[in-house]
Amino acid sequence: MNSRLIHIDVNSDDSLQSQIRHKIVESILVGSFAAGSKLPSSRKLATQLAVSRNTVVLVYQALLDEGYIESRERSGIYVSEQVTQGKVEFNQAIQPQTNLDDSSISNYHRFKGALATTNATSCPQNWHKYSFPFIDGKFDSSLYPVKEWREANNKANTTKEIYQWSELHGAEDDAMLLDEIRTKILPRRGIQANRNEILITVGTQQALHLICQLFVDSTVTVAVEEPGYPEMRELLANQGAKLHYQNIDDKGLIVDEKLDQCDILYTTPSHQTPTSITMSMDRRDAVLQKAHEQNLLIIEDDFEFESNFLGQPTPALRSLDKENRVVYISCLSKVLASGIQIGFIVADARVIAELKKLRKMVMRNPPLNNQRAVAYFLSLGFYDAFMMHLHKVFFERWLTLREALNTYLPNCIDTGPIQGGTAYWITGPKQLDGEHLREEAAKLGILIEPVKRYFSSTAHPENCFRMGVTSIPNEKIREGVQKLANLIHQLTAVHEEKLTNAKGKLLNEAGLHQALPGAILECQMVYGVPCSIELLADGKMKGRTGGTDSEVDVGRWWIENGMYYRQWKLWSYGEVKGFYVIMDGDEMKWFDQNYCFVRQLELKGYKQPS
Repeated sequence: MNSRLIHIDVNSDDSLQSQIRHKIVESILVGSFAAGSKLPSSRKLATQLAVSRNTVVLVYQALLDEGYIESRERSGIYVSEQVTQGKVEFNQAIQPQTNLDDSSISNYHRFKGALATTNATSCPQNWHKYSFPFIDGKFDSSLYPVKEWREANNKANTTKEIYQWSELHGAEDDAMLLDEIRTKILPRRGIQANRNEILITVGTQQALHLICQLFVDSTVTVAVEEPGYPEMRELLANQGAKLHYQNIDDKGLIVDEKLDQCDILYTTPSHQTPTSITMSMDRRDAVLQKAHEQNLLIIEDDFEFESNFLGQPTPALRSLDKENRVVYISCLSKVLASGIQIGFIVADARVIAELKKLRKMVMRNPPLNNQRAVAYFLSLGFYDAFMMHLHKVFFERWLTLREALNTYLPNCIDTGPIQGGTAYWITGPKQLDGEHLREEAAKLGILIEPVKRYFSSTAHPENCFRMGVTSIPNEKIREGVQKLANLIHQLTAVHEEKLTNAKGKLLNEAGLHQALPGAILECQMVYGVPCSIELLADGKMKGRTGGTDSEVDVGRWWIENGMYYRQWKLWSYGEVKGFYVIMDGDEMKWFDQNYCFVRQLELKGYKQPS
């Protein structure tokens, strides 16, 4: 045996025993240590590896117990002859390359269920190597509750617990997890359910797949949101469904006569995918009324209900449903789901029974050890604590991104009035090419999400893109937005007003002193709420936003060298900013020191000087 094959990494998280054992077993199985070959004594190997002899003795003892090695009296330690029994000899001779394009030997022509998808992915695989990854649904590893998940896993894998969950028969789910979901998670959404009304799935995607299998074929017309979740559209198309694309507005899915010819409605009401719009209560009532009138089945995908930051959470459609028309889908937090993959369906017991049959055709149930571990994660209070922490982290990032967008792109973009979620749907200047922006931003280390995959055809707005907060640390958001804003201004500069060619009259120092003291300025924030700024005659300044959770701030303003200056206490990072001012009627336009357009406001009560 060549002990040089065993390399000890002093920086590894694995123990010395684990590293030595792994290398010996690997070398035995691949044939580097041949069957029947002699291993060095524990003393000799310990000396060669510069480790304690006790460490090697413990490794050898474990391998003896497991049959990898054997001890021969007065001879030493040898690789067991039994290890290679039952293995097929592998011929390592170089084989001729097969031409996969040759249809006579390729299986491509046999494919019947292949998905012909052309949708772009949301980001490159190495997204975490970019400096500013504004990608929703990806997560930095610091968010994962490692200690708590490990404890829940340990509890789920004691001898007693293993006997319990391993003795479940058929396709039954873990009763402990079902009870935790129905008593801890569902009540937050206003939903009551018995065990037989819940099915555990391997994440949301399996839940959607099972529902499509049960309810959808070529005779069914399904209404989906436009723009909407592309993976669900692919599932529906693969089942042969006829798709009807229903537009949305700032209250969610539009409910009108266009839904009358549909059989099923798929919706994401908590935070619409991809715009993050929360469906209003009036609209929810209208959806349920339309379902009653037209005998519609509703598939409610409630994947992000935890991230409602402004106002009170809105109850799930399932909780408002009195006729069992709603099939409800959700999952654990997406941070956990990326590794644990536990989702669930809530529906009428008869629906769950049929879905269970379909699930059994592919897998009896999601791994029961994972189910029990998740049950403990919930029962020990880890999930509630984790969600409170996650809510705080994402809310902070969400506000930081909103403030940065409002500071650096105030008159350039619109994000719409959303109450939460983990991403902003951004509409830029009409002349902006969103796909070109994405490509150029990536060169600067900034990842934003393309949006064309959310639309049903090529007829989609070109000036939109999406920015998320789940994958970028809070302290990097402002810098990333500032760099992106500079890029957007560069790409649209030819279309922007400049101080030198702007319509209106440039106010000199005397004009500023006449117009500004006592003035009230009104504008709209990028997130769709009004803002009013009062410039007091004594140089103080007051600001107030409208909408949900109104914000207020104070500051100071002054006139210097023919420019208007202002400094807020909190807003705009409390930085001093100076602007040239042009009046066009009662519209005030601000231009920065580089003569670039910044913001347009309405000056209340302004009178043009005679």
